[in-house]
Amino acid sequence: MRTGFWFLLVGSSAALTHMAVFALVAPYLLPELANAAGFGVAFVVSFAGHRRLSFQDADTSLWQSFKRFGVTALAGFAANELMFVLLLRVFDVPNLLALFIALVFASAQTFVLSRFWAFRRKRG
Repeated sequence: MRTGFWFLLVGSSAALTHMAVFALVAPYLLPELANAAGFGVAFVVSFAGHRRLSFQDADTSLWQSFKRFGVTALAGFAANELMFVLLLRVFDVPNLLALFIALVFASAQTFVLSRFWAFRRKRG
């Protein structure tokens, strides 16, 4: 229960960071690149928050968690970008709405991979 609360709070903070960066750089970049910029900044927020709050009892070293979370986050971003492009280019959904839907879509995958692999819990 506690992990879910912190995951939701940290994930929401990272998603808001992602959307804010996207909104700031979107006027200057292609939407797909603005999405990548938002992801890059949000990754730092997400990793720090999940390591310190959501999964503080992880049985993995900081470096191991960082590498695993990097893979997890990149998989989540791939799902996000695919959904984002589909919504944006095929269904003509507005930028921020497409990004919001794509972020929600990718969050479940990120939680499962984070919980059971990137920040594996101590047994006991």
